[in-house]
Amino acid sequence: MTSATFKPNVLLICADQWRSDCISGLGHRNVRTPHLDALMKEAMTFRNHFGQCTPCGPSRTSLLTGLYLMNHRSGRNGTPLDGRHTNLALEARKLGYEPALFGYTDTSPDPRRHHPNDPALTAYDEGVLPGFITPLHLPEDMGHWISELIALGYDLPNGRADAFRPRRGFVKPPDRGFRFIPTQHKAEHSETAFLTDEFIKWLSIRRTRPWFAHLVFFRPHPPIIAPEPYNGNVHPKDVDFPHRAASPEAEGRQHPLLAHEISNVARPDAYDEHNPLDLVRAADLEIRQMRATYYGLIEETDHHLGRVIAHLKESGQYDRTLIIVTSDHAEMLGDHYVWGKEIYFDGSFHLPLVIRDPRPGAKTSRGSMVEAFTEAIDIMPTILDWLGADIPRSCDGRSLLPFLEGKTPDHWRDAVFFEHDFRNVRSQRVEQALGIPSDECSYAVVRDNKYKYVHFAALPPLLFDVVNDLHEFTNLAGRPEHLGTELRYAQKLLSWRLVNQERLLTNMHVGEGGVFERK
Repeated sequence: MTSATFKPNVLLICADQWRSDCISGLGHRNVRTPHLDALMKEAMTFRNHFGQCTPCGPSRTSLLTGLYLMNHRSGRNGTPLDGRHTNLALEARKLGYEPALFGYTDTSPDPRRHHPNDPALTAYDEGVLPGFITPLHLPEDMGHWISELIALGYDLPNGRADAFRPRRGFVKPPDRGFRFIPTQHKAEHSETAFLTDEFIKWLSIRRTRPWFAHLVFFRPHPPIIAPEPYNGNVHPKDVDFPHRAASPEAEGRQHPLLAHEISNVARPDAYDEHNPLDLVRAADLEIRQMRATYYGLIEETDHHLGRVIAHLKESGQYDRTLIIVTSDHAEMLGDHYVWGKEIYFDGSFHLPLVIRDPRPGAKTSRGSMVEAFTEAIDIMPTILDWLGADIPRSCDGRSLLPFLEGKTPDHWRDAVFFEHDFRNVRSQRVEQALGIPSDECSYAVVRDNKYKYVHFAALPPLLFDVVNDLHEFTNLAGRPEHLGTELRYAQKLLSWRLVNQERLLTNMHVGEGGVFERK
């Protein structure tokens, strides 16, 4: 590394629950993302980027440790993360950076390192991944933002629960659905605006000091309620209806887990707080409005992304900052009657990824698209490689630096792999509904350009032809003419697990001459 003055900056931006297709620069007909579109013209866009797991906590753990779920094992929001694992922030500290978090990491601490009375063990997502400082930590209660709203004069006796209530007395026109009703707060006072304001303030005294920041936007995560004007920027009549079967009952026949997930959202407030609708049987207008407002939240996030990029340019930092924009997991948006992200469809796992490498050697690749499969676990090794650091042996991902330099890495993957642990340790709701124990509540997926195979520990498998059945309606598993394909993909999944199971010390040998390590 050169002197601190010339050390580059790193900005890892993660927007919560952003679908890969919801970018206007990729042709979406409703979403408007002018600032991300502009960045894409100066960056590289990865079209087939997938998260490793879901929901929030597990997916962020994979993003920030470079580990598959089967290795970090923090499978649910609230599942402790073993304290022995390294992560992006800890590795960046070895290079002299002090990684700063704006937002949250949804990390649940290792209880073996805390006293039973430690408040760190009383809330599932209050923890911060070790290695980060927290100029602005916004866990579930969003206390810093709520206190700002109260100081501005908003009446919020119940804190966050009140902050996302629909505006009282608002008269909704008949051609708009419930989620057209905006927030009580103004757009300039939203959580997204507050987060961005605080980040830009932090940057303002670091124009000549190298920094490393993880900026986490809460939006477009539910509740699906937007401030004006973002609540109305997309009209529901212009929105495509979700891809789904003729009825929830017909849809649920595909698989027991799908039937269970449909039943999960068939209750008011189940997915979208303060929403009185049954999102499975709601009127078409309401479903289209939900999607329209989600697109509005993306537009709001894009606006503030634009503010960050503008500040970097105005302050002379743009051309010495590595910028990565991605998401933790995606959003079903009513496809297959499901909302949220806890199901095996691509709609839950296919993510945006845009990387702007400021180095002169990356100029030729700017504005280009990569069709090769990439995974969330590739982010940590990419950043470390870009900084000239060693990539820990524990990392399951691979550096994307060759792509950024206009090359294709040797022996690159021809498929993506992702997993989902859907147990519910406290309530046992899913275990009772499906008649299986917690340790059998999991599946693993292999997906390439032809087929997608979903292997369950204790439930029937799934096989989709992703060329001819893009929206994954027809399960081919068990059909005689597809048994060979099913076997081949099951074997591929098994080989993946054999190669990628934890390997931290596996290339070491203790013997004559001491410890030998094969790099």
